[in-house]
Parts: sequence; structure tokens; C-alpha cells
Amino acid sequence: MPDPSQSFDMTVIGSGPGGYVAAVRAGQLGLKTAVVEMAPALGGTCLHWGCIPTKALLHSAEILDTARHAGGFGIRIPEAELDLPAVHKYKTKTVRSNTKGIEYLFKKHGVTLLAGRGRLAGPGRVEVTPTDGAPYVVETKNTILATGSAVRGLPGVEFDGERVISSDHALNLDHVPKSLIVLGAGAVGVEFASIYKTFGSDVTVVELLPRLVPVEDDDLGKELGKAFKKRGIAVHVDTAVKQVDSGKSGVHVVAEKGGKKVELDAEMLLIAIGRRPLTDDLGLEGTGVRVDQRGFVEVDEMMRTGESGVYAIGDILPTQALAHVASHEGVVAVEHAAGGTPHAVNYDKVPSCTYCTPEVASIGLGEREARERGHDVKVGSFPFTAIAKAKILGETAGFVKIVTESKYDEVLGIHIVGPHATELISEATAALNLEATAESLFQAIHAHPTLSEAMGEAALAVHDRPIHI
Repeated sequence: MPDPSQSFDMTVIGSGPGGYVAAVRAGQLGLKTAVVEMAPALGGTCLHWGCIPTKALLHSAEILDTARHAGGFGIRIPEAELDLPAVHKYKTKTVRSNTKGIEYLFKKHGVTLLAGRGRLAGPGRVEVTPTDGAPYVVETKNTILATGSAVRGLPGVEFDGERVISSDHALNLDHVPKSLIVLGAGAVGVEFASIYKTFGSDVTVVELLPRLVPVEDDDLGKELGKAFKKRGIAVHVDTAVKQVDSGKSGVHVVAEKGGKKVELDAEMLLIAIGRRPLTDDLGLEGTGVRVDQRGFVEVDEMMRTGESGVYAIGDILPTQALAHVASHEGVVAVEHAAGGTPHAVNYDKVPSCTYCTPEVASIGLGEREARERGHDVKVGSFPFTAIAKAKILGETAGFVKIVTESKYDEVLGIHIVGPHATELISEATAALNLEATAESLFQAIHAHPTLSEAMGEAALAVHDRPIHI
């Protein structure tokens, strides 16, 4: 058991991508640092229940799909079959490898792990409650709250892990359901829809809003909807679920679309309607830490709460619930606590990646949002159907769309749906952070044959001069 009398310069509650990165940065800066974590392994939701295991399943699905269509590339694979236990073994191995990586970083930078549940216990004090021991208190100059989020349920509908499941359950199913209804078409919903469609399920996606991936530029959601339907995934948008009945034979869902009743049946229902911040029982009562009605913590641009020496980062803030956002927020908090002057996070320039098939990625303002902010907008798009590398890959669905401000030609946003979109977005991230213009993008020579040529052509399209269409 750790010495309860010890004190720290920085104590981080939570070891997800926000918390562990904050701890590593604090160690690099010479701060005596501790991380309080109640889970049996480091890494948080992202590593164990979110980003990493989900993307491992998606990669297995991608390989399976490639093997099934290998004949079109002149390769004969007589039987491409799913081995679900082996897929889970690969997924678990990937997660464990990353966990060991965090353990190594903690050791390298002198970060102390305090196993247990953490909560504030007064100014400069954090209480740690081990799973099988008595609570103790450590002294700390600064504290970072990085407790993350949990799946959000549908009111009146209970998760049972068999018929009505969450994304946590979907990661570890011991069989592929014959049919699956996915409620919610955000990143989580469309990724699992992609996974289980490839694995062999009959998949239906239901979304309350008018498009798939509704937080993205309107055109991305429309294009993804077309691609899903082409893959045989049924899509119901503008559809509100009114009733869910589950039994031994499956799940019956009653919904409403345009005033008309919609009834759906499946073996399982996956509820993927978002996540909720984990801010309960953190000892916030009587402190200056302010929490809004939804449970999110309020902070300034340096991640400071209203309580001196207490910072908050990640999914407990009303910002984008993305691992890389939490990591950057953690660095800002630590560097500020160490007396530095870090750059605040620019939430308009955060890349977003969704790993469904086809992939979706974006950064910056969408066309509608740019117009709503008063910009005089000019847009250029270019389809992957006209890109040679996309034809080589056999993946021609989608496009690159660039949103600019017409007077100065500044790039306001770049939006991609198509092959390897989540990798292509890196050029866009650099472009926005360097305040690029559309002209500077098309003056940059893009190698041939590559998917990135679509970026240069979309920039040319802004100026009404694309070459290959």
C-alpha cells in the first residue's frame, strides 16, 4: 500500500488518454506526480472499451472484407471465414500491448500509481479508496479531474447484455447476431454497424436526426447513407424510437417517422446514443468546481475549474469527447500548473475521425456552420471515382470537400468521406493550423498515384478549375 503521508505536486484522477498524458507531461516537467485509477489496468475507456478495441475489430472486418473480394484483384482465397474467438484474442493482445506501453511511460517519468477511487477531500487533498482497503488521503499542490464518461442509456430501457446491449457489450459478443438494430448514427453507431455487417449480421441503423454522423458536414452524412444502403445496411433517419420490447426471441422496436409508424425486429438492439460525464462522487460539493445541469464541469481556457489548484479535462467537459482532445487538454492543464503559458486548445481545429466503411474524417467548419457564422463561403469538392489510386484499391465511394472564405481564400474546413479518410485528414489538420488558402493547397504538388490527389483537386475545384472531372 502507498504511504498515505506522501505528497505530490500533481495528482491526476483517471488514467485515460487525458489523464495518463497529463501525468507523463507532468513527469517530464519534473513534477512529483501521482495517478489515481480504480480500474485494474491503465488506459481508461479509450484503451479498454472504446477507441482501441473497436478499431481492432474494424481492422479484422476490413481484412475479412478484402479477403472476400480478393478475386477481383486476381487473388484466390477459397474460404474467407470469420473466427470470432481469434478476433477477440487479437483485440485483447492489442489492448494489453498498449497498456504495457503506459506502464512503461509511468516508470520512465516517475509517475506513482495509486490504485483506487479518487475524490477531492478539501483544498490540496485527494482521498483514495482502494478496492479492498481503507481510504487514505494524500496531499497535492494541484489536481486534475480526468474521470471520463460512460455509455448513455435510453430512458425506460435497461441494458441486459443479451437483447439490449451497449457498445461495451458489443465489443465482446461470443457470437455474431443474425440481425442487429443500431440506435444512434454517431461515430460509435456507424462503426459497429460496419463491423457487424461485415461479420454477417443483417444491420439496421436508426437515427433521430436527418442524417448519419449528424455532427459532421451535411454532405458527409448523406454520402455515408448512400454507401451504407449500397452495402445492404438499412437506414432510417428522422426516426424517433417510441417503444422497445425485448424477449427470448429478440427485440421489437416501435418508432415513428414523418408521422408514420415504423416497426423493426432483430435479435439484438445496440443503443449508441452517446455518453455521459462521470462527475458523481468526486467530492465536488462545497468546492468552487461548477457543474452544469448535464453533469459537465465548467473550466476556463487553461482547464482551471473555479476551485484553486483543481483542473478538469476530457469527457467531463462540454467539449468534443475525443481522446486526442483530452490529451491536449491534459497538457495545457499541466503546463499551466507548472507555471508555463501554454496555447489554449482551439476547438474549431480539432480533427474528427470515424472508422466505418467508408471512413469519415473532418476538421474545421462545415459548410452550413460557416454560413451561420457569417462567412462568405465558397466550396470545392472532388470525388474519389476520378482518383486512380482509389480505383486501384477498389474503393471509389466518397469525396473530399473544402470549405473556404471567398475574400481571402482561407480554408475554414475540410471534410472527407472515402478510403483512408482518417489518414488523409492529417494534411487538412496541418493546413488549417497553418492558415492555408485553397490556392496554397493546390500549388502544393500531390504525388501520383495517391489518394491525396483528391485534396489538391478539391482545392482546384474551389477555384472552378479541377483537372480530372
